[in-house]
Amino acid sequence: MTAPHHRSHTSQSVITGIAAALIGYTSTFAVVLTGLQTVGADRRQAAAGLVALCFAIGVVSLVLSRRYRMPLTIAWSTPGAAVLVSAGQVTGGWAASVGAFIVAALLVVLTGMWPRLGRLVAAIPAPIAQAMLAGILLDLCLTPVSAVAEFPARVAPILAVWLVTFALSPRWAIVAAFATAMAVVSYDAITGAMPVIHWLPEAGATIPTLTWSAAVSIAIPLYIVTMAAQNVPGVAIMSSYGYTVPWRPALTATGLASAAAAPFGAHAVNLAAITAALPASGESHPDPAQRWRTSATLGMSYLVLGVITSALISFLSVAPPEIIATVAGLGLLGTLGSSLRAALVDEAVDRPADCRTAAVITFVVAASGTTIAGISSSFWALIAGLIVYGITGVLRREQPN
Repeated sequence: MTAPHHRSHTSQSVITGIAAALIGYTSTFAVVLTGLQTVGADRRQAAAGLVALCFAIGVVSLVLSRRYRMPLTIAWSTPGAAVLVSAGQVTGGWAASVGAFIVAALLVVLTGMWPRLGRLVAAIPAPIAQAMLAGILLDLCLTPVSAVAEFPARVAPILAVWLVTFALSPRWAIVAAFATAMAVVSYDAITGAMPVIHWLPEAGATIPTLTWSAAVSIAIPLYIVTMAAQNVPGVAIMSSYGYTVPWRPALTATGLASAAAAPFGAHAVNLAAITAALPASGESHPDPAQRWRTSATLGMSYLVLGVITSALISFLSVAPPEIIATVAGLGLLGTLGSSLRAALVDEAVDRPADCRTAAVITFVVAASGTTIAGISSSFWALIAGLIVYGITGVLRREQPN
C-alpha cells in the first residue's frame, strides 16, 4: 500500500471512530442521565456516573481492541438505563441503586467465567426478553408527545430537525436532535439565568448498600437486558463481519469495569450493539485486520467526552426535564421498534402463538409501570411472561392431537 493510500485509510479509521463515539454518546446520553436521576442520583452524582461510564468505555475499548486486534467496541447499556427509568426510586435510595449496579456487574463477570449461567439467560425465550424491553421503553418513547404539548416552542424545533435529518440521513438524526436541544437550552440560558459550569465532577464515590427491592428491581433486569439486548447482539453483529469475539475476556473486562465504575454512579458497560457495525464494517477500513484502530479511536474519543461531560450536565441543568426526555425518547424509537418486532413477529421460535401471547402479556405488564411489594414492573413482566409461556406450553402438549 502506498503512503498516500495508507494515510487515507488511517484518516478514515479515525473519522469513523470519532463519528461512532459521537453517535453513541449523543443518541443515548439523555436516556442514561434520566435513568440515573430516576433511581436517586442528584445532578452531581449523575454527572459523576456519566463521566465514569465514558472513562470505562474508553479504557476497555482501547485495551480489548489493541489486545485482540479486532474492532471490539464498548458502550454503556442503553436498555439498562431504560430499566432504571422503569424501576424508579428503590428502598435504600441511591446507595442501594449503586449496590444493584455492582451485583449486575458481578453477574456479567460470573457469566464469562461460568458458561452455565449464560445458557440459563439464553434459555429465556427471546420474544419475552424483547417484550420486557419494549414495555420498559414505551413510556420513554411517549415523552416527546406530552412534551410538545407542554412546551411547543422548545420541543417542536427538536422534533422537526429530527424528522428532516431522519429522512435524509437516519444515522445522524438523533445527533441533529441533540444539537438542536443544546441550541434551545443555550437560548434559555442567554435569556434567563446562566448556569454555573462545573468542569470536574463534584460527587465522589458512593458507599453501596444492597436491599432486596434494589436487587430484584434493578440488578436482575439490568443484567438480563444487558446480556440479551447488548452483549449477545453485539457478538452476532461482529460475527456477521467475520470476527469471533473472545467471549470470556470481553464479559470479564466489561463486568469488572462496570463494578469498578459503579461506586461513582456508572450502571453498566458492555459490548456495543447499536454502534458495533460502524467500526466492524468496511466504512472504517478496507482491511479487516486494521479495523481495530477505529475502536481504539472510539475509546480515545470517549475519554475526551468524559472530560467535558460534567460541564455539559451543568449546562443542561437550566433546561426543563422534558427537553432531555424528548431527546431520550427520540433516541429509543429505533430500539423500541426492533424490540416489538422481535417480540411479536419472529416466526422462528417454537410454538409462535404461545410465545406471542406470552410476549404481549410481558409487554403490557412492563409498560404498566406497576410496583408490587417494592419491586418494579420489569421484574414482574418477566415472571408473568415466563409463567404464561410455561403453562400454555405444558397444557398444549398434554392435549390430544
